Amino acid sequence: MVFTGLCLITEDLSRLVAFYSHVLNTTFTGDEVHAEAVLEGACFAIYARQSCQAQMGFEPSAGLGTGNVTLMFRVNDVDGEYRRILPYLERVLTTPKTHPWGARAFHFMDPDGNIVDFLCPGGPQWIPPTTMS
Repeated sequence: MVFTGLCLITEDLSRLVAFYSHVLNTTFTGDEVHAEAVLEGACFAIYARQSCQAQMGFEPSAGLGTGNVTLMFRVNDVDGEYRRILPYLERVLTTPKTHPWGARAFHFMDPDGNIVDFLCPGGPQWIPPTTMS
């Protein structure tokens, strides 16, 4: 099995696409129903909530941004990324810090309330994805 990506379902597609375009420094392609960006390793998609029933045949749960999922993005320079995207962030949860296990990270919420983590892994227990079996 191969993990290919992630899709966020939102009430406001254009707002979330604009936010992630800035934060991830990428371009999304799509329309008013679905947009996606191909990032290194996976596809990141955003889908308009009102289209779920008509196009996919289900109604997603009512609660958006419940805090049950964290989107994690590995970056090379946590502090540099923090400075770069800070103007776009409405809610910063943690500022850059190095954790006891060696990872350096910061956390924020996207406009829908989803938790996002920018991190630079490190420490002896971190296994790079290319060496995992």
